[in-house]
Amino acid sequence: MKPEVFFGINAGKVWEILKKNKKDLGAKSIAKETKLSIEEVYGALGWLGREGKIEVINRGRAKTFKLLE
Repeated sequence: MKPEVFFGINAGKVWEILKKNKKDLGAKSIAKETKLSIEEVYGALGWLGREGKIEVINRGRAKTFKLLE
């Protein structure tokens, strides 16, 4: 599978979870709900970030992510 297809599919899974939950989630929560590895989640978040579709929220030392709509 081409890398862009792989990351695009995972980005779609992450996008769906963020849209369904309608709140910001941490990477571990996203990984649990999508059944993706944490590395796959960060790859998908990078894809979504490059497309300008997510917001990164700093919560102390933790980061959460939400969709921009």
